[in-house]
This record gives sequence, structure tokens and C-alpha cells, in this order.
Amino acid sequence: MMSAYSQHRRKAFDSRMEEPTTHWGLSSCIDLYECDLGLMQDAEAIRTFTAQLCDRIKMKRYGKTQVVHFGDDPRVNGFSMTQLIETSLVSAHFAENSRAIYLDVFSCAPYDPQDAAEFALEYFKGRHYHLHVVQRN
Repeated sequence: MMSAYSQHRRKAFDSRMEEPTTHWGLSSCIDLYECDLGLMQDAEAIRTFTAQLCDRIKMKRYGKTQVVHFGDDPRVNGFSMTQLIETSLVSAHFAENSRAIYLDVFSCAPYDPQDAAEFALEYFKGRHYHLHVVQRN
């Protein structure tokens, strides 16, 4: 359930998306902190999250979700995920040592970055997130 503030931001976002755009795409960097380590270490949970996120933001997946575990350096050790979408790409890295997730969504189709961030935070049971959104020209 969205908070009143989130509902307000959603309405404002929806009204902006109805206007003609001059930018080519929208890129969201979503940093999630203090996430559930068990979920972060579960490749199938990551695939399920990716499918649900794409459905939620109405992005058509293209091909299979790639989930690969790597990293000799404990600071970066963890899974990385990539999912092509018809309008570009969803990717993430799951840093096990810090229990942080770095999720990127880039699309030339409109979507709500805050909704994507809040969904990811809830799914991975994180404590807080930082969202940075850039309109690509």
C-alpha cells in the first residue's frame, strides 16, 4: 500500500507522463540498504523479483534473466543480474558484504521510478533506499 506522499508523487508523475516528452529515456539508479541477505543470495528469488518488477512497471522482458555470482573481493562479492527489456535494460548488483543492492532501470518507455524503488525495497526487505533519476536526451 502506498503512503499518501507516494500517492501524491504518483499522480504528479502520471500527469507528467501524459505530456509529450522531449527526452529519449529515463534512467533510475536505486540503491537499497540493509537488505535481507538470504534473498540477495538466492538466484531464483532474484529472477522472480526481476519478472515481478518488469510486470509492475509494464516492461516487456526480452530473453531470460541472467543471474551470475562472482567477485573475489569481499567488498563486491555477490550476484549480478541483467534483464533486457524491449525498451532497454534492467540490471543490478547484490553486494553481500554490505547487504546493499544497486539496481538500475533504463527505458525509453515511461515508468514510475519511485514505485520501482519502493517495490524493490519491500521485496528485498531493505531498511531504506536512495533514488537518483536522470532523463536521457
